[in-house]
Amino acid sequence: MNSLTLWAGALLILSVSLWSCATAQNDAAADCCLTTSTRHIPQKVVKSFTLQTGDGACKIPATIFVTKKGLKLCAPFPGENDWVSKLINYILAGPAKPPTKHRGKKQRQQ
Repeated sequence: MNSLTLWAGALLILSVSLWSCATAQNDAAADCCLTTSTRHIPQKVVKSFTLQTGDGACKIPATIFVTKKGLKLCAPFPGENDWVSKLINYILAGPAKPPTKHRGKKQRQQ
């Protein structure tokens, strides 16, 4: 075997090794819920959510709620707990509209 073939083989092995290490690091860096809590999360602290399906690097299904302060809280998947579904529906409904004022004369209180 000549030295050019040896160098090409060594370069190929090094490239594959580096690529597999980079792939493993990307999987380890995934932001996943490893466990969930059944503790209820107040509506007033939550601004958004994402669903973790359990596919790929994230092994369990979960709902990730993001608080107004940027914290990520892991809750069960929506079908598993009723309060999770209600909180998701609250977020999807958007901010509540302020009550409309009635025009006309004020009623006197006696």
